[in-house]
Amino acid sequence: MSLKWTDVQDIAIELADNHEQIDPLTINFVDLRNMVMALDEFDDDPNHCGEKILEAIQAAWIEEAE
Repeated sequence: MSLKWTDVQDIAIELADNHEQIDPLTINFVDLRNMVMALDEFDDDPNHCGEKILEAIQAAWIEEAE
């Protein structure tokens, strides 16, 4: 399964599993974008990402971490 920017919930789960030591409330969007693109299953155009998508991923990650 490959992840796309629109797979917000699946990306959040992967981030929560792979980065347990990071508080998603403290991550900036540049680092978040880089972390998403570094996921093994991520396969999407880096240019298709905007602030709204990153906000949604961060919110889902916060929810997943709770």
